[in-house]
Formats: sequence, C-alpha cells, structure tokens
Amino acid sequence: MTTETSDGDDALDGGRLGVGIAIGVGLGAALGTATGEMGLWLGVGVAIGIGVGTALESRSG
Repeated sequence: MTTETSDGDDALDGGRLGVGIAIGVGLGAALGTATGEMGLWLGVGVAIGIGVGTALESRSG
C-alpha cells in the first residue's frame, strides 16, 4: 500500500498531514486536560488533525 500523493510526495512523511495531526493532538490534549476526558478528546483531536492535514495537502497542489 502506498501513501504517495498526486505530486509524488509521501503523505505521511511529516508534511502537512503530520502538521495537522500534531495540531489536533495538541488541541485534544489541552481539552482532555481541561475536561478530564483525555481519551475522548485525543481521539477527536486526531480526527480533526487528519481532516485539516488532508485539506492542507490537497491545497498544496
């Protein structure tokens, strides 16, 4: 299975997708700490991060 994007870059090599996931994890950790529901908010943060990272990847074309 390959994760290569249309421009030939690997989508999981720490590019924009990785940045989006990192932002999502940071947001999830902050909300999880504030609410005491770390598992829930980390999951939500990762999902949001994947969405944001994918959107950034598609715009970079």
